[in-house]
Amino acid sequence: MKTSANGITFIKENEGYAPQPTDDNGHLMWGHGHDQRPGEVPPASISITDADALLAQDLALYVEPHINALAPWVNQNQYDALADFCYNEGPGALATMLHHGQAQVSTQLPAWCYEHVKGVVVKSSGLIARREKEVALYDRP
Repeated sequence: MKTSANGITFIKENEGYAPQPTDDNGHLMWGHGHDQRPGEVPPASISITDADALLAQDLALYVEPHINALAPWVNQNQYDALADFCYNEGPGALATMLHHGQAQVSTQLPAWCYEHVKGVVVKSSGLIARREKEVALYDRP
């Protein structure tokens, strides 16, 4: 299974668009939330077209293989919600969250609403809202 066009739009709406590399809690990101990888040189600027291509590449390499391996039972909306979560939190977080079982996904997603701000772990209103949207999408047949 792959992230649908609706799922990609969902991710892009949640991530926004940064044409220049910007600090995201201590690491650089650009485009539609692309995190700088080791050895990767940040671009001076990235177009929407290139950001779209980079998002598709990130999904194919770092998100979709994990969802396909860990959650083969999902429908398309569930897949897209998990793609957004995994893109935001990473495959390790996806595995940890799914460890609680298929029936617990809608209960577990909201717990992932914390971020580090200047070395302190705090609840993020942005992540709370994002997790609520993921749950709504996940629970949609």
